[in-house]
Amino acid sequence: MANCCSDTACELDALRGRQSTVLKIVLAINVLMFVVEASTGLLAHSTALLADSLDMLGDALAYAFSLYVIARGGSWQAVSALLKGLIMMTFSFFVLGEAVYKIVYPIIPVAETIGAVGMLALSANALCAVLLLRHRRDDINMRSAWLCSKNDLLGNIFVLLAAIGVWLTSTRWPDVLVGLLIATIFARSATRVIHSAISQLQAANA
Repeated sequence: MANCCSDTACELDALRGRQSTVLKIVLAINVLMFVVEASTGLLAHSTALLADSLDMLGDALAYAFSLYVIARGGSWQAVSALLKGLIMMTFSFFVLGEAVYKIVYPIIPVAETIGAVGMLALSANALCAVLLLRHRRDDINMRSAWLCSKNDLLGNIFVLLAAIGVWLTSTRWPDVLVGLLIATIFARSATRVIHSAISQLQAANA
């Protein structure tokens, strides 16, 4: 009987199985952290936490798309990456609007809550990044998932800086500025993902 591990089809099935397991884990982590950050962000009046919670939600949707297309062809994966990019771009505009609202209607957020939840989110995203690291070169589907996770780490660091800034200055500005910065990261990453997805779709249809 032939060794299945020498069969390309079996190797692909094994790879997809590993990818699926990793995506399910990071999906669960992101859904949980979205709930935690969204609820505490509202209670603490923090634009930075709300921005990061939307990032978690966007990633959760992205990982769900990734799971759906994991056993499908390159065209499906490119479409998934395109949807993820559009979701990220949409959230960047949402965060921008939230920041503008806080400028017009000033509320000083709770620095201690921002710091504690930001540290929790940083730990969660570090775990996701480690889980996705070995799969980042598998295909565009997994690469876009890893990019989302890597950018989350930057966002978490900025959230912690916002907590320190609010605590030191007793003003809303560090929180608002971090929210705007996260929105910029969203937009930049979304542009890269959308560009890669469109390029792959054009190659597939050529």
